[in-house]
Amino acid sequence: MSTNTPPTTRALDLTATLLTAGVALYIALVAFGNITDFGTNQAFVQHVLAMDTTFKDDDLMWRAITNKGLQNTAYVLIIVWETLAALVLIYATWLWARREHARARALSVYGLLMLLLLFGAGFIAIGGEWFSMWQSKTWNGLDAALRVFVFAGITLLVVLLSDNRRTDATT
Repeated sequence: MSTNTPPTTRALDLTATLLTAGVALYIALVAFGNITDFGTNQAFVQHVLAMDTTFKDDDLMWRAITNKGLQNTAYVLIIVWETLAALVLIYATWLWARREHARARALSVYGLLMLLLLFGAGFIAIGGEWFSMWQSKTWNGLDAALRVFVFAGITLLVVLLSDNRRTDATT
């Protein structure tokens, strides 16, 4: 980074770095927990997909997936997606630390988009609405999904804002 880089730009780059690192740490811990304690969230995914703690509305229950193989496949795909997002964000953090801003920004955007899709489209839209997770008192993960969605979304905005503030085209 040029020594002529305005302090505000440096502060935004530092903020983007630290927020990206925070999201990377969070999702890495989530993936690690899901791998090392497979059964806990496996039960969550199974109950959400089976819709067994919803209102059991006949007009909705046809959506339920009760096949254990399909439930476990969905759960493994979630873990793989979380792991890949964590790796992308860890690498992006490393690039931020090396001041390779353009590459760091691009990878941050990809990793954060992966999380927005997983928690927004996956958990909030599909889990919450399609599988009526909002109806369950026991297996409702909407609040947790919203927290991750907001964390990743705010981080994405800061990452994108840091690009708009860039005055040194070489960084």
